[in-house]
Amino acid sequence: MTYLEAIEYIHSVSNFFCKPGLERISELCSGLGNPQENLRFIHVGGTNGKGSFCAMTDSILREAGYKVGLFTSPYVREFNERMRVNGENIPNETLARLTEKAKAVAEKMEDSPTEFELITAIAFDYFLEEKCDVVILEVGMGGKLDATNIISSPILSVITGIALDHTAFLGDTIEQIAGEKAGIIKAPTDRAFGLTVSAPQAESAKAVLEKACSERQNNLIFAQTPSIKSTQGFYEIFDYTASNKVTLEDIKCGIAGFYQPENACIAIETALALGIDPEQIKRGISAAKNPARFEVLSETPVVIYDGAHNKNGMTALAKSLCRYFPEWNGATFIMAFMGDKDISGEFEILKD
Repeated sequence: MTYLEAIEYIHSVSNFFCKPGLERISELCSGLGNPQENLRFIHVGGTNGKGSFCAMTDSILREAGYKVGLFTSPYVREFNERMRVNGENIPNETLARLTEKAKAVAEKMEDSPTEFELITAIAFDYFLEEKCDVVILEVGMGGKLDATNIISSPILSVITGIALDHTAFLGDTIEQIAGEKAGIIKAPTDRAFGLTVSAPQAESAKAVLEKACSERQNNLIFAQTPSIKSTQGFYEIFDYTASNKVTLEDIKCGIAGFYQPENACIAIETALALGIDPEQIKRGISAAKNPARFEVLSETPVVIYDGAHNKNGMTALAKSLCRYFPEWNGATFIMAFMGDKDISGEFEILKD
């Protein structure tokens, strides 16, 4: 199988955008020898900020000397971005070989796996083959019935900000969506800390997470509010005092946007829980990159590329534009949305 044949096959396996359930991914992974059972995970759910959190945590862990696997979605420039080891995309030939291996299992299944389930299983196989010390595993959608939730014992779970999104699948209230996200929280084992780190949440979501953590014997840490000091171009510089009272000063975000310190604080709490040195944490946050998050493609003229796709994301984009361009009276937007998005509501945010 060639790389192009692998990509064509991956995109052809299912007509379903979302088909919740763990039966198919369980059967597929079993056929591959359950590679996920021999990996250590940081499992990441939430609505907004997952990608930036993952990029920062990946950078911090690599700065601390770990070999890190990173599984994220969707990709921005090329498919291989979805599976990375130490900052490098999965090689074409490796993706082709592992896809062919997964295909042999998938074609024997009575209920074919979805595209995301296939990609998830391939990623597990790849990270095990590469002998990753830790894998940062981003949920595709929701949590409880997401394919990534086949893992049995994450080192810790992370919940970024929760907002209304994918309501056709996850529910139309914050409580319902929080319940789906909380599905990744698992009881402690000999390989798991029994710890959940969360962004600050609305009271309705906070109550759901607190209940889930109580039921599953998890300690729950909420990230604190950063103290913004200054900006350097489009990059924020801030101080942060963590829940354990450790203070980090003059942290520079490597990812642009006024809201990125909030994502960084979740990464800081996660890294401190793992025992990583504060100076390594600061260097990791400064070195982190994540395309399509207020990414400045050109300064003359100003061209900004951003993946905001729901009201919370659009609000963050609008606030960043106001912060960095206070005299900017107008802009041209080229926008594209999936059919399930509240387009009119998001336009109103930008207009205001």
